[in-house]
Amino acid sequence: MKFKKKKRQDDFQKVKLKVGKTKPKADNATNTNFRSKGIHLTEQLKRDTSGPTTHRQLGLNDLMSQLHHYSANIKHSALLGLKELLSLNPSLLEQQLSRLVSEVAAVFTDKDGNVRLAATRVLRFIAQSVPAERVAPFSPVLSAHLSCAMTHIEISIQEDAMKILDVLLEHYPALLAARPAVLLTNFLELISHRQGSGGSKKAQDPKARNWTLSVNPNRTVTSQQWRLTVLLRLGRFLQAVVEERPVEESDIFSPTEGVFGSSGEGRLMPLNLNWEELTYSKVGVKVYEHSGSKPTPRSTFRLRPEVDTGPAVGEDLDSAEAVQSFAATLVPLLLEVWVEASTSDSPWNNSEGAHMLSPDAMSVMFQVLSILQLLRKLAPQQEHQDALDAWFYKEYLGDFKQHFMKNFPYDARDTPRHRKKVDLKRSKQTAVVPGLTVEPLALNITLCQVMVSLSQRQGLGRETDGDWLTPLRTFVRDTLGSGAKLSYRQLHMLLGTVWKMVLTQRSKTVTDDLLAAVYVYYKQRNLTLQTRSLLLSFYSKLYLQEQGHTHIARSKVLCRWLASLPVQLSQLGHRNPALSERLILSIQAAASRKHKDLLKSLLTNACKLYDPQEGVVVLLPAESQQRMVQLLYFLPKMSQSLLANLSCCCTTGRISAGLAASLIRIVHFRSSLSGWSVGSEEAALEDVNYISFLFSTLTGFSTEKLAALQEADDESILPPSPLSPLSLYPTPMEQFTHHWDVVEEVCHCLETLGSKSQCFDIVQNGICKYLIKLGVVPDSMAAGLLRAVSRLLDLSVLPIEPVLRFLSQCCLSLMALLISLEQELPAETNHKREAIWGACVSALSSVPRLLRMVLQLMRVGDLSEEELPQLGQILSMLLQHTPIHNQLLANAALLQDIIQQLTRYSRGATREQWLTDLLYCYSVTVAHGSSARRGNLGLRDMY
Repeated sequence: MKFKKKKRQDDFQKVKLKVGKTKPKADNATNTNFRSKGIHLTEQLKRDTSGPTTHRQLGLNDLMSQLHHYSANIKHSALLGLKELLSLNPSLLEQQLSRLVSEVAAVFTDKDGNVRLAATRVLRFIAQSVPAERVAPFSPVLSAHLSCAMTHIEISIQEDAMKILDVLLEHYPALLAARPAVLLTNFLELISHRQGSGGSKKAQDPKARNWTLSVNPNRTVTSQQWRLTVLLRLGRFLQAVVEERPVEESDIFSPTEGVFGSSGEGRLMPLNLNWEELTYSKVGVKVYEHSGSKPTPRSTFRLRPEVDTGPAVGEDLDSAEAVQSFAATLVPLLLEVWVEASTSDSPWNNSEGAHMLSPDAMSVMFQVLSILQLLRKLAPQQEHQDALDAWFYKEYLGDFKQHFMKNFPYDARDTPRHRKKVDLKRSKQTAVVPGLTVEPLALNITLCQVMVSLSQRQGLGRETDGDWLTPLRTFVRDTLGSGAKLSYRQLHMLLGTVWKMVLTQRSKTVTDDLLAAVYVYYKQRNLTLQTRSLLLSFYSKLYLQEQGHTHIARSKVLCRWLASLPVQLSQLGHRNPALSERLILSIQAAASRKHKDLLKSLLTNACKLYDPQEGVVVLLPAESQQRMVQLLYFLPKMSQSLLANLSCCCTTGRISAGLAASLIRIVHFRSSLSGWSVGSEEAALEDVNYISFLFSTLTGFSTEKLAALQEADDESILPPSPLSPLSLYPTPMEQFTHHWDVVEEVCHCLETLGSKSQCFDIVQNGICKYLIKLGVVPDSMAAGLLRAVSRLLDLSVLPIEPVLRFLSQCCLSLMALLISLEQELPAETNHKREAIWGACVSALSSVPRLLRMVLQLMRVGDLSEEELPQLGQILSMLLQHTPIHNQLLANAALLQDIIQQLTRYSRGATREQWLTDLLYCYSVTVAHGSSARRGNLGLRDMY
């Protein structure tokens, strides 16, 4: 039987599709019949509003976090954004300064050069915006990261560390100089390395060198150029350390302007400190142990305290031993640097062109010499510097003479320029340090200063240094005497060299030779104020050294310079007040020591200097005027013409009243009438000229001015009238006040002459001879005469009739002026009215018969109707003043007659107020003095 075969079901059986039929859906088909909605996270999409952001919407926290990213591009962009953020929001510098400094300093040692360059730019921006006192708390952080960069194993990081050091030295030199120990060690490690002990014998040798120059062929520049780069920064760093040291006044090599003067800057002076004010102050205050009076002993200078071999840098450079130990390490390295540079500069042994240096060699030598000079200045005190110079002289004079003085003076070598294809890699390796070009003159001057600083004082068994000082002295003399233009720094260094040579050589020939060269430069025209002041300070301080230095005291050049100072001062005048002040200081210093040549020249030019119109005494500022007045005390003689000029200076108001009083007092002390003298010194002026000077000053006007007033047609001059017998010239308020103060001083001098009667007789004769014929009298002169007469009057000498008549006219005219001033300008003329009234009352109460003559001048019949009230007010004022009641009672009959005439001539239905006041005052005065008049009948004959 046949069975039917069953079909088997295959896996993955293919579906047969039929045309026109719907395609079946797959088992894994996705159902797309749904709707979606967005989810909004509002807090996540909000912008960071906690602070300002950059244009990329990055805040400070974001940028700070990106500085720790592994990608160099991210860190570079973060630093750029940080600079952008700080420039747009400067307030962040004050708020986040600590974070900024620490984060930016942390990338000083980054592996990528672009990151380090951006960090340097951010640091420069911070340094330009934040003062040093605000960064001071974070200076240890900056110093630590800078030290890491300077001592990094990567050469490129060391090279970029120089750029960071430049920024800090430019803006924060004091912060780096505060703790120099670590950085000095870093400088040494950049150009040298420490040698091994090499056995016990080498370790025991005190002169064994523990440091030697290092060479790294992987640098982008040559070893010589790298050393030059490091030495340039080392010199700037040492300069910052020196500038932070307290400078003694005797340090003539100080870089300040007043190095040869006595400005007093740089002294150790006590300060009253207020810490709250000093917290954010820009003035740094240093505190010294024992107030700086007792130096604290320091340990030996060490470069590596943990290493036993070799000297190392200690914590500070506060002791001479520390500086000497550091110099013992650095100086051999500097000499080795110069030897290699000079050898590579001229490899052949040719002595003819050995003094011609290439620019690279000249730069190296200049930096070596500059650092040597700065090492001297690191000494804490002057005596330490002298000891350090002696140590340099003992240890390195032979080396310096061999390596530096052998080919002195040096000059620049002309390098021919070849037109060849430039090899960029080779030109990069031999490129000169940018911004460092040294002139031969600057190099030679620096060498002179370094070598002369080693010279010791001659004598006391010391050998002379003439063999190597002679070419230096010749160079200094030729440079100053050639008339070449020198910069301020170059001239300062040359003058310091001359100073050292003069004080150490102790030779009159050497002194005159050098000072003559300086004087040739001094006589040049068109010198700047700073240069001229430096030369004046040099000569002035050198003159002050004459005691104990006979070769300076006998110098003809110095005497010639001193004799020319008064002439220069008279010619300069007020065109340059600062330079004139310098000249006056120099003249004053020499005049106080009674230098004959200067006093003779000063006496010759005194009339020009003290001219009341064009003299420097009236044209210069107040401080210089005071010095000119003080200079009068040292004049050996005062001529009549000079006294006339001095009198005009006192009265014209070109100098202050206080200074005029000082001038009068000095002239008084120099006269024989004062009774004050020093030793056998003769009086500077004759008695007649002194009295004439006082009387001219008392009047306040010269003869020429008084004569011009008599002929002047000035509307301000008050015409004479029955109530004002004299025509008064009203002086301005300022002039009147000035003259009144001068009158008080003149009266004081006259009172101290001894006999009052003789002084009064002299004043009386002067009035009678020169003043009684005047028709126009200044009110200041009239008031001054009344004041002087009342203070000098002695009852044993009565005034003569002409003088009494003139004084009575002055008194009545002044009282009439008082009434008009009170009516017109009562507030502005208050001081003037008080002075005039006080002078009139004191004269009326003390001068016999003066009040009677004043009353006799009151002719009521000659007065106009407008003048009657003025006369009534004058009488009322006199009656109300108690000190002259006795004099009024002595002239009661004359006073009664004047009042009766006033009552008769004052017409009107009602009595005016001024007349009522006058009658009341008269009745009170007469009633009060009726009882006393019987006992004082003798006053009628005197007054």
